[in-house]
Amino acid sequence: MSFLSDETARALAELVALDALHGDVTGAGRADDETDASPLERLRGIRALVAALEADPASIASVRDALGAGRTWSQIADAAGLSPNAAKYRWAGDDDEIAARHEASRKRKRDRPSSAPTELPGLSVAEAAAKLGVTPQAIYQRVTRGLLRAETVELPDGRKYKRVFPDEASAG
Repeated sequence: MSFLSDETARALAELVALDALHGDVTGAGRADDETDASPLERLRGIRALVAALEADPASIASVRDALGAGRTWSQIADAAGLSPNAAKYRWAGDDDEIAARHEASRKRKRDRPSSAPTELPGLSVAEAAAKLGVTPQAIYQRVTRGLLRAETVELPDGRKYKRVFPDEASAG
């Protein structure tokens, strides 16, 4: 019996069939257009297998078996191509704890935009540093010493940004 779920095994078999079809070549190493899988079919097959593998319970079962056999999170992370913290985040705890952690992460991603707003006043610390030809740390030091004015701007969604006003005298 396979350790992969039926859905993952089916996606794998379909991708292997596409690979075999693509591997059938005629003539001087050129694929026969009538039998060759299209690039989009191949891409769909690859993505279907990736999605099936991500959802497959075989991963968590393997992690739990490895932990039961005395393997460390570092070893598990190395096998999965992750950092130990990422592996623990993904697989530590029981099914309910994992599901709750992943749902909280999805909720944060839905609730927060993925890019910084562009309509903020002043300059970012990095922009101010580039404009003045210094490091970001030097900007923070100048703000602390009162040589530059800076404000923390808070958006309605709770994100905060430090904004620097290098063309204005310090208000402090």
